[in-house]
Amino acid sequence: MLADIAKAVMVLCLSASTATTVQAADARDPLDKVLPSAVFAVDWTMQDKTTLYDSDTLFERINGEAELFFPYGFERLAVAEYANPKHPDVLLAAEVYRMGSPLDAFGIYANYRRPTSVAAAIGAEGFISATQLMYCQDRFFVRIQVTGATALDSEILLACGRAIAENLPSGGERPVEIDLLQIPSVVKRTERYVARSLLGYAFFRRGLIADAMRGGERLQVFLVPEDSPDRARQALDDYRAYLKAEGRKFTAGPPGRNALSTVDPLYGGVFVEQSGSRLIGAIRAEDPGTARMLVDDLRRRLGEV
Repeated sequence: MLADIAKAVMVLCLSASTATTVQAADARDPLDKVLPSAVFAVDWTMQDKTTLYDSDTLFERINGEAELFFPYGFERLAVAEYANPKHPDVLLAAEVYRMGSPLDAFGIYANYRRPTSVAAAIGAEGFISATQLMYCQDRFFVRIQVTGATALDSEILLACGRAIAENLPSGGERPVEIDLLQIPSVVKRTERYVARSLLGYAFFRRGLIADAMRGGERLQVFLVPEDSPDRARQALDDYRAYLKAEGRKFTAGPPGRNALSTVDPLYGGVFVEQSGSRLIGAIRAEDPGTARMLVDDLRRRLGEV
């Protein structure tokens, strides 16, 4: 576990932003082989052939969502549809997105997952409903959706998902970076990775965030990785400047720690501090003391490295 957390810290501190869109892959891209062409469940067969989309054509497939994918290093999308002659009006659309990294794939996946989603034992993490199955595995995000019906046997969705998973690199664990948020107060399956402007603030360039419960209070904890302690210090200074511009007061400290507590214009009670090349914090706190306790838990978690 300690080795995993150390690896997570190293990856977060040293990895470059994946916001730049990768150019289209070669026409012989193996992504067109991951969708099963053979029958994965009785009577369900692929219609036509796999269609590939790159950063220039993604809008043709998901016009309203394409911009969401680019900050996560979107490279390419493979799409196929499956039909069953016994149900001619029903189609099963399978999409496999290759993202910039396993963390990016988890990040885009977590945009769709909700704490109340029914977990599916597939990939690194997945969920299932009456009409869809989504999961992430390695640096791939898989989305399978039903059209023409309000429900489909979950075993058919899972059979399709498992057939795809067998063609992807193995990846049964969530990205190690997510372990950095694993403190007792964190609500399971609320963890997210935001690839650009955590909390909507440009000075928090990217980061991890999760819901937390402490003393009957629901808050959120977050972690902003930076390239160096100087960059982390600058990010916190930028936050101070923002608060001043908004006419918000803040309290420094405690002594010996580069930290502050405030009432944020958007997020209520906040406690945030620098921890090496990272910022760690808690938001939406009614009691500033609760926010600080959560941050202390995060400090101890990072101190395990």
